[in-house]
Amino acid sequence: MSLTILSIIESPTHPKLSSLYKQMGAREIKVNSSRNAIKALKTYKPDFIVAEFFYGYGNNYAGVNVSNLDVLLSALPKYSPDTSTIIFVIKEETQFVEKLNKLYPIYGAFLHNTPEHAIEACLNGEST
Repeated sequence: MSLTILSIIESPTHPKLSSLYKQMGAREIKVNSSRNAIKALKTYKPDFIVAEFFYGYGNNYAGVNVSNLDVLLSALPKYSPDTSTIIFVIKEETQFVEKLNKLYPIYGAFLHNTPEHAIEACLNGEST
C-alpha cells in the first residue's frame, strides 16, 4: 500500500521531505496554502497532511482560530475523514499545539529539526 501525502508548504522553513517520501514510495501532492489544500481534498483522499503550525496570537486570525490550520482541519471530516495530520512547529510555539489538538486530533507534532527517521516512523504508524 502506497501512502499519499498532502504537503502544505506555506513558508521556506517547511522541512524538505520530498526525498524521504520518494524513498518510502509515497505520492506527494504539494500545495502552498490551506485554501488550496481544501481544494485538493475534494479530489484526493490523502493518508496524511503535513503542514507547519503557526499560532494565531489573536491577530490575523481574529482571535477565533487557534492557528493557520483551523479552517483546513475543520474541513477534514467532510472531505477526507480518514486523513491524519502531522505538523511542524517552532520550539517557541510548542506550548500552543495542545490547544489545536483539543479541537482537532493531531497525529504527530515535530520540531523542524526532527530527524527524518522519526518522521518516517510516524508515517509508518510506529511510535517514536
